[in-house]
Amino acid sequence: MTVADAILFDLDGTLLDTAPDMIGALNLLRLEHGRVPLTIEMARPFVSHGAARLVRLGFPDAEGVSFERLRQRFLAIYAEHLADGTTLFAGMTEVLGALEANGRPWGVVTNKPGWLTNPLLRALGLDARAASVVSGDTVAERKPHPMPLLHAAAQIGVAAQRCVYIGDAERDIQAGRAARMITIAAAYGYVGVDEDPCLWSPDVVIAHPHELLSWCSAAEPTHARPNAGRDDAVASAPADSTP
Repeated sequence: MTVADAILFDLDGTLLDTAPDMIGALNLLRLEHGRVPLTIEMARPFVSHGAARLVRLGFPDAEGVSFERLRQRFLAIYAEHLADGTTLFAGMTEVLGALEANGRPWGVVTNKPGWLTNPLLRALGLDARAASVVSGDTVAERKPHPMPLLHAAAQIGVAAQRCVYIGDAERDIQAGRAARMITIAAAYGYVGVDEDPCLWSPDVVIAHPHELLSWCSAAEPTHARPNAGRDDAVASAPADSTP
């Protein structure tokens, strides 16, 4: 097994279970417009894809200016309920503890904007523990572009090839591959029933955060294998909307 010197996490659906608060905000918005709430099961696969996808799910008939007003209102509601029900995924407390006990830095790379990312991490007591936090507006590009991941690696002071990036969406794996990082697909995250993380070509697919413990506890890091022959091209689709 290849061991890395640092682990970087996507936020929504990978490090944190933000679905309760994001879906809750969407349902409050739907109630404001006289619509019944959506179930967690129906909306959960859309959480990692940002505000626009959630609002589109909740208001499929909205267009143009009307849609943008709904999106802005969703963000305002969500900002008021950032950490009401959001928690680390089960097992992630142990993962972060193992990383820190072994002197391995960890960080967050998310498309969520900083004005939501930073207070959320503060509310959960994670901001001071993360060696790097790169939000959707930290650098000029967002995932699936590799720039945010490369920026995080530089902040930590670890070569990109010695980092793991873990995420629950295809754009996470695309970004990690383009950055020449080891990529892990979090199948426990907000993956739709019609999605197969194996098809994203990650290095590893995990079904539970506990599977990361073997990466965290190895005493002597070894050189990560280069992703030789991988396609450097960044996906042409635009990065998803915030958060």
